[in-house]
This record gives sequence, C-alpha cells and structure tokens, in this order.
Amino acid sequence: MAKITHTTTEQSFCYHTILLIEDDKRLSAVIAEYLEKQGLQVEVEYRGDTAVQRILTLQPDLVILDLMLPGLDGLTVCQEVRSQYNKPILMLTAKDEDIDQIVGLELGADDYVIKPVQPRILLARIRSLLRRSQTTKVTTIASSTPQKQYHFGALKINDSERTVTLHQQAITLTTIEFDLLWFLATHAGEILSRDVIFSALSGIEYDGLDRSVDIRISRLRKLLEVEPSDPKGIKTVRGKGYLFVTTGWEQDD
Repeated sequence: MAKITHTTTEQSFCYHTILLIEDDKRLSAVIAEYLEKQGLQVEVEYRGDTAVQRILTLQPDLVILDLMLPGLDGLTVCQEVRSQYNKPILMLTAKDEDIDQIVGLELGADDYVIKPVQPRILLARIRSLLRRSQTTKVTTIASSTPQKQYHFGALKINDSERTVTLHQQAITLTTIEFDLLWFLATHAGEILSRDVIFSALSGIEYDGLDRSVDIRISRLRKLLEVEPSDPKGIKTVRGKGYLFVTTGWEQDD
C-alpha cells in the first residue's frame, strides 16, 4: 500500500483510498503511480473473483473497476457489491464495448472512462465523484440544516436525506442518478441541454461524445415513469435537451 507524502496536489483529496481493479499489471502500475502523485492512496487488485470481498472489506472511497477481469467480470462484481457498497464506482471500458457501458450504469456504476485511459480525464472523473460523495456526507451529517425537498404529485425528492419516493414507495438510485434527478427538479420547467447537464454533474466540459447523460435519463425513466417510452415527467425536447415537467407525476390516491 502506497504511502502518500505529496504536497503539491489538492489537499481535499489527500488520504482518499482508491481501489484499482485491473488485471493488466503494467497499466495498473501506470495508473497507480499517476494517481499517487496526485495525492491519492491506491490499492490494487488483479482478479474479479477476489475483488468483491476486497471492496467490501476495504470500503475504499472510490473503486476503479475494469470490465474484463479473470475469475469474475467487472459487471458482475459491480452488481454483487452494490447493495453493500454505496461509494463511487468508476468503470474502465474499451471503445467497442458500448453495450457494456450502458449495462454498467444500469447495474450501479457511477461513471465510466474509455480505454486507452487518458490520465487527466481519469483524474478529473475521480475528483468529480469524490466531491459528489463528500457533499453527500456533509448533507447527511448536517442534520441541523433545514431539509431541502421537492414534492411533485406522487414524486417526493429529499436532498437532505438523499431519498426518492414515488406513490409512497422508496426508489433506490445511485449517487449520480440522484444528483441528476435533483438537478432536473431544481430546474423544473427549463430545457437543459446535454452539455449543461454533463458539465453540472461532472465538473468538466462536455466532449460531445459521452453518452452517460442519455443513459442515466433512460434509467430514471425506467424507475420513475409509468410508460418509459412515452415519458410525462422527464421529456425529451428534440434538438434541445431534457425538460422536467412538474405536472407529469401522477397524484397519490
């Protein structure tokens, strides 16, 4: 386990533990060395069949999870740990594994980075996920802060408790799915472009290629809409973006 003594990086990210699960030992060494130079503490795991227990035992601040692993693939690892591990999971995926990117987000991954890995992009995504995770902790701990919540018909969103209920039934969302829903609700009635949503959630400029916003919108519709193919609450405005409709959520009986 690397001991970090760097003083030139952002202090708020020092001492965060990253578990890197990657079977390519050369690549994992390059990534680990780069991240350690940025003030992050990195643990490395090379196999999928031992990764599940390692994640649950270590409970790192963030997991970087490769899709193709010996013993157990990354998608299965993600699915198996999600109910017991609520911190960010960042998946590594190859360019020709578009379907796996979608499935990964469906199974609870918070973000993905396409191989070959660009270190600065990887670091930006990690920092964004850690910021979001830290914000969640502060919000949860600060119980004296008045609750922030929205109530649209049968849909209730509570930012302080990070909970969503629909028709009085709890809806389980990942951290980034909740952040997306909260952002849309906060800007209800406004058409938000993919660029604006991506930048607001990730903290980095949209590159014009990333599909994660579309995938997560689709995921929210499956969880919240009566007819996901004909959404009433989160609508697509062709050529412009997405619109959260306050009247699109059926009232409780």
